[in-house]
Amino acid sequence: MRTKDDIKQEALFQATVKLVNDIGFVSSSVAKIAKEADVSPATIYVYYKNKEDLLVSTYIDIKQKFSKAVLKNFGEDLPIRDVLRNIWYSMFRYASKFPEYFKFTEQFAASPYDSLVNKEEVEKYFDPMVNLMQIGIEQKIIKDVNVDLLMAFMFYPIMGLSNARSCKNFEINDDNIETAFTMAWDAIKL
Repeated sequence: MRTKDDIKQEALFQATVKLVNDIGFVSSSVAKIAKEADVSPATIYVYYKNKEDLLVSTYIDIKQKFSKAVLKNFGEDLPIRDVLRNIWYSMFRYASKFPEYFKFTEQFAASPYDSLVNKEEVEKYFDPMVNLMQIGIEQKIIKDVNVDLLMAFMFYPIMGLSNARSCKNFEINDDNIETAFTMAWDAIKL
């Protein structure tokens, strides 16, 4: 049995993201991914059961990396607005640094592969944000509505605004990010 190599696994991750973004899920065969990663096609099966497992694992890995990056300096000791503002800025920095990850997850969410993901597992990565919203509701700082609504109004704008294809005239700078955060905060605060 072959041993796993972190460098090869990262190469497969990057190749999968690149090919799916360039040519789509259907055209991204195991052979093409292996060639892009500069590994043997058999190497993929050391890490993944099949193409579906590779694609789902790549999606989950992106979500996990994203949650770690945005929750790195979570700071529960700060006021809720400040914690959300820090998360907001972290999300914009991450989206700006890794636009290819967002493109992959956007395509993935609209694909049949999305049904193969254990949503509860992925949502756990973002539990601190959900818990913060619950605390905000309890403290009567945030509107008492479904947490999914709060998350949508607070964080989904980042995905749209950081996507250069959908927001061609939005310049990502501190003034615009602050204005957008204030608008999102105004939507959820009491």
